[in-house]
Amino acid sequence: MRDVAAEAVALLADLVRIDSVNPGLVPGAAGEARIVAHLRSRLDRAGFTTTVVPAPGRDDRPSLVAVPPGPADRPTVVLNGHLDTVGVTGMPAPFTPRVDGDRLFGRGAADMKGGAAALVAAAEHLVAADAPVRPVLALVADEEDASLGSEAVIAALPGLGIRPDACLIAEPTDLAPTSSLRGFAVVRVTFTGRAAHSSQADLGVNAVTHLGRLLHAVDGAAAAVRAAGGDLMVTVAHGGRSPFVVPDHAECLVELRTPAGRPAAGALDEVRALLDPRWPATAELVAHRDGWRLDGTGPAAALSRRLGERLGTGATFDAPYWMEAPLWQRLCPTLICGPSGGGLHAVDEWVDLRQVRAFAAALTGVLTQWRPDAD
Repeated sequence: MRDVAAEAVALLADLVRIDSVNPGLVPGAAGEARIVAHLRSRLDRAGFTTTVVPAPGRDDRPSLVAVPPGPADRPTVVLNGHLDTVGVTGMPAPFTPRVDGDRLFGRGAADMKGGAAALVAAAEHLVAADAPVRPVLALVADEEDASLGSEAVIAALPGLGIRPDACLIAEPTDLAPTSSLRGFAVVRVTFTGRAAHSSQADLGVNAVTHLGRLLHAVDGAAAAVRAAGGDLMVTVAHGGRSPFVVPDHAECLVELRTPAGRPAAGALDEVRALLDPRWPATAELVAHRDGWRLDGTGPAAALSRRLGERLGTGATFDAPYWMEAPLWQRLCPTLICGPSGGGLHAVDEWVDLRQVRAFAAALTGVLTQWRPDAD
């Protein structure tokens, strides 16, 4: 019998060797084309039907859908992982996998090539064993930036004849099925002043002064937001153009984290409420994503519970950050669970190989017996 755990670890090392830094984060970076080509070749050999799905207008930003052979009426689960990584500044050998005990170091090892490798190995094992399940792999681009890959793949799946019963996202969770995600919103506030010589400041309107008042207001409101399960802060601020001139322009980005169930788009009104109407300011919603909560019943809840039982964990992880589950939830019931490690987005990123092995084995075992109508 194929050793799915060992295959997951071997594939993980192969994937770490491939530079797939997101060019949306690092201009000119490699992107996902090479890693998609590598996985497509492998999955073609394993009998999958593969389709490359580009981001709209971006053929250089591919995602990969791999559909297994066998009857289309079997229970269908989408196994989702992202292939892009953040940048590698400060890493001496980011694409050379290095094993130290049970840790494998390298960019993307934990976020999330460990999870992606386990998904691929498990799907291949299920196909080779002719398990009564249809594991469809959705390996996507651009999760670390704008989610172009998942958006494109979700739109493409119906045309490929894929109507999943559930979706599993193998993001790093220390093998604990995720119970909720926080959403987020980013609001840009722009202050318009009036320039004047700084020796005659009374003739001008200081935009930076108004910016400072908003910074103070945000700090004052943050405690109540945190008490309600969210967070509020200014993450970018700048203003003024030169010394000896009263600044006529200033702006900042206000970031709001929202608990599951609270619409993130409401951040615009919350930030506007902190602005004194006498200040010459405008606010615009730059980006927002709603939070998510695992269904209480249904196929994703049942799969989450069974996977947790096999792994010895429970749906106890309330993620303080956002992942793509709300996007997939529009298509089908969704859950999140995957192997983790440390140093995510840092110079010493690593994944726990014990978790990679355990996840690949548990996923194979659970999906072999999974039925979406059995809670």
